[in-house]
Amino acid sequence: MAFWQSWSPMSSQDRVRVEIAFDGNQVLSVFVPVATADDLDRALAGEQESLSFEAEDGRYTVLVRKVVYVKRLARESRVGFGAAAS
Repeated sequence: MAFWQSWSPMSSQDRVRVEIAFDGNQVLSVFVPVATADDLDRALAGEQESLSFEAEDGRYTVLVRKVVYVKRLARESRVGFGAAAS
């Protein structure tokens, strides 16, 4: 089992949202440090049984063999809720 944890403060630019889909149609959407998303990619490519990590809302342990796919969402470059009406 691998575990990644950081004790230093991070900016939101150092984090990325990932969606983890599991066998059985459940999807977990979490906001994690970029290094954790990289750790998850490596766990899926290797022979790790599980991966533990800290997300913005708590600690998770994922059973890697139950993961169907992982989607790393691109960072949005715009600020706000959308374009202003003229």
